[in-house]
Amino acid sequence: MTAPSTYGLSSEARNLHWLLTNLVEEVPGIQSVAVVSSDGLLLLSSDPGQSEQSRLRRPAKGPRGSSADLATIVSGIGSLTVGAAKLMDFGQVKHTMVAMEEGSLFVMSISDGSLLGVHGSAACDMSVVAYHMALFVGRAGHVLTPELRSELRQSLESQSTGSAR
Repeated sequence: MTAPSTYGLSSEARNLHWLLTNLVEEVPGIQSVAVVSSDGLLLLSSDPGQSEQSRLRRPAKGPRGSSADLATIVSGIGSLTVGAAKLMDFGQVKHTMVAMEEGSLFVMSISDGSLLGVHGSAACDMSVVAYHMALFVGRAGHVLTPELRSELRQSLESQSTGSAR
């Protein structure tokens, strides 16, 4: 994983970047991570602004290798499970796991509808991934304010326009 530039970001934004980097580096088998706002926008990613050139150098296995694709999937699953929980009247969704033949997808609520999505390899230990995701959510949930979400979104947009040049 290439660490994104955190120059010019607030200490809260730099801390979230550090937490995300730590999650990916500490937990074996994590392929990619995305933090998605309640309206489906990508806020933070393990591969922000990944350009076509970097995809050719390091072909990623998973949702097209793109954090935007992972964010779309996480947002869709989050929306589906929230709808199911309302229909079943069982309260709020805490987390969702989708186990596939060659990998897993984990989605966990952060706060105010924001979601943490993790794409893991088939070899990852699901309980370890879930534990570290819960740690991330516990540390990130209280700082993910509307102002910080806006800052993270603007940071991702500036990185993607910079990599497109």
